Amino acid sequence: MKKPFSLWGIGALLASSLLSLDAAAQAGYTPVSFTNASVHDPSIVKVGDTFYVFGSHLAAAKTKDLMNWQQITSSVSATNPLFLNGSANVFTELSEAFSWAQSNTLWAADVRQLADGKFYMYYNACKGDSPRSALGIAVADRIEGPYVDKGLILQSGMWGQASPDGSIYDALKHPNTVDPHVFPDNAGRLWMIYGSYSGGIFIMQMNPSNGMPLPGQGYGKRLIGGNHSRIEGAFVLYSPATSYYYMFTSFGGLDATGGYNMRVARSLNPDGPYLDAQGNNMANVKSDPAKPLFDDASIAPYGVKLMGSFLFDRKLGETGTGIGTGYVSPGHNSAYYDAATGRHFLVFHARFPERGEQHEVRTHQMFMNADGWPVVTPYRFANEKLAAVRREFVVGDYLLVNHGKDISATIKKAQPITLSSTGAVTGAASGSWTLVGSNQVELQLGGVPYKGVLVSQWDETSKTYVMTFSALSRDGVSVMGSRLVPRTDAQVASAIYNELSLGNTSAVTANLNLPTSGARGATIAWTSSNPAVVSNTGVVSASPNGDVTLTLTARITKGTASMLKTFTVTVRKAGGLLAHYAFDGNLFDSNGVFAPGSLIGSRIDVAGGSLGYEAGVKGNAAVFDGASGVRLPNGLISSNNYTVALWLKPAQLTAFTTTFFGARTTDSWISLLPKGHDFVGGASMLWSGTAWYDAGLGMNIPVGRWSHLAFTVKNGAVNVYVDGVKKFSGVNFPNVFTTATGVFALGVNWWDTPYKGSMDDLRIYGTALTDADVAALAR
Repeated sequence: MKKPFSLWGIGALLASSLLSLDAAAQAGYTPVSFTNASVHDPSIVKVGDTFYVFGSHLAAAKTKDLMNWQQITSSVSATNPLFLNGSANVFTELSEAFSWAQSNTLWAADVRQLADGKFYMYYNACKGDSPRSALGIAVADRIEGPYVDKGLILQSGMWGQASPDGSIYDALKHPNTVDPHVFPDNAGRLWMIYGSYSGGIFIMQMNPSNGMPLPGQGYGKRLIGGNHSRIEGAFVLYSPATSYYYMFTSFGGLDATGGYNMRVARSLNPDGPYLDAQGNNMANVKSDPAKPLFDDASIAPYGVKLMGSFLFDRKLGETGTGIGTGYVSPGHNSAYYDAATGRHFLVFHARFPERGEQHEVRTHQMFMNADGWPVVTPYRFANEKLAAVRREFVVGDYLLVNHGKDISATIKKAQPITLSSTGAVTGAASGSWTLVGSNQVELQLGGVPYKGVLVSQWDETSKTYVMTFSALSRDGVSVMGSRLVPRTDAQVASAIYNELSLGNTSAVTANLNLPTSGARGATIAWTSSNPAVVSNTGVVSASPNGDVTLTLTARITKGTASMLKTFTVTVRKAGGLLAHYAFDGNLFDSNGVFAPGSLIGSRIDVAGGSLGYEAGVKGNAAVFDGASGVRLPNGLISSNNYTVALWLKPAQLTAFTTTFFGARTTDSWISLLPKGHDFVGGASMLWSGTAWYDAGLGMNIPVGRWSHLAFTVKNGAVNVYVDGVKKFSGVNFPNVFTTATGVFALGVNWWDTPYKGSMDDLRIYGTALTDADVAALAR
């Protein structure tokens, strides 16, 4: 039964003391900036005026404002300061846990300060391919350590042996002893919730004086999950605003293709039962043992799904830059209630569209809706405050994300809707909207009611404050909306005109991607002056006799506004040399087609860098110092038929270090490595991700001596050569360069140690050369 409470009173008090952020934004707010940190599975705790997050692999970070983070540690190592104390380190201190779990790393940690003032770290290690895990406690006088081990408190995965509850361990019903969270209840009792997959999420009562489990509980009480259902990362938050305990969990798999999503259920008691918005007891939620392992279909309908993978995608010509704002597989959250301000926060890790497995910490504010359920703001916390909202600031065009209830790797892209002054909702979803009180909103979308909150937030894409809404249905489905910056049709058409680009069109060898739509329903129609060479849809028919120059004209139409933009396109003779960087004291393209390369720092997106020159194989050669790279022009390769050849003399071999790197996005790339990863025995290789392809050469090119490397790609058929000799031949190589805007670099990428050594005579061809042609280049 729901306990009565008043949220309207809270909203009225806030409204009386705060100005509308939307109004303040119109007056001109200082742009917001963030500093990011990477802590997987972040568990938040506040000490004094500083917030800390601790997570997997002994990573930690801190912040005073939940916006600018400072990385403290990032990996399990003998030098990690959290356990560094004289000759002791994490490996010696937690040797019992590592030994039991047969692992050299740690999973999601949780740190709490108990009544004695000391800091208790609940650490855990897991074998990974089974639930053989160990969970223990380490204690420190300071939150940043050093921590001293107090021993293991729970273990799992003891096949054929008695478990803590006296029965033989069974992973279908017993927990995997990982991912702990320790919290006090409203009566001063201490609890630990824990578990991942396996038998589910369990809770047990702890001794508040020493942090240890009270005796006689076995594994404790199961709250949700079982039969290896993909449910993990439990965290409980008590809210004085509603008098409920909220149990957060993550459903699905944590990687970029796992469909990770955050869900919540609530209870009036810390140990449950926890119910979702439909009244389902979460203790009944588990996988069907008759179905394949990690059955998601059985658990997907349950729990209030707060957030999954989504993208407020920015259309061509929309305000801002980039692809938009969103997350991939956000999850394993913690939460925090600030008693001084009455604010609720959700803290989690997230991956990002087109950025592969890279992850960072994110903090979003939560508000309680009229039914007492948390709704999560669409954008990360930027010190926004719940305030009175003026109706005219709500009316406008929005992007709408409906998170649904599924467990899926599909990124839910925003759809356009309009909230009209008459209270109607039109567009991709239809219905009505109502402003209730100062800042609450009620929506009817497709006949389904949603209740939520309106708040002005900082949009990182448009770099402006925008009105947003977050709301929940009684089926536990969340929707989020972000208002677009108001623009006329003429302004939209002009913005599309200014942004519309085809990349480098001076040496086209493959079909062109001609955009046909833009922001807010605008259309783009194309006309070619020579459709036999380039059609009106961008299909290229290269001439065997020579280069052909033509024009492509785009007609941009938005409502009554229309504009024309013309591009000059040169289609290269089929199969010719596209670019030749000889490095003879400069970074010019000797072929005279592409722009010179430019110096960059230790990553593609880092400025700076320095480059030297020395005698090379042919004239001079470029010398890379191990901290710098070269950014080549975009669009060097734009087809699935090409050759890359160059001379290399590495000064050292470092795993993953690239020499030639090309990418369509951070999820789709190729990399030529003098030293590859362990799956090819560290050999030199041609690598592609995230559609992983390992072309290992079975050897390493030598240090301090010149080697000629080349690779050819022809519609998925790939060959890799060393000194003119074929070392690898394969099929189904990914088609990465499907656009004329690919990114290319030498010696660096977005992630790995830069190349140290020399490089000479880089040649790129618009066809796959023959074995004889490659052998000739190596002479």
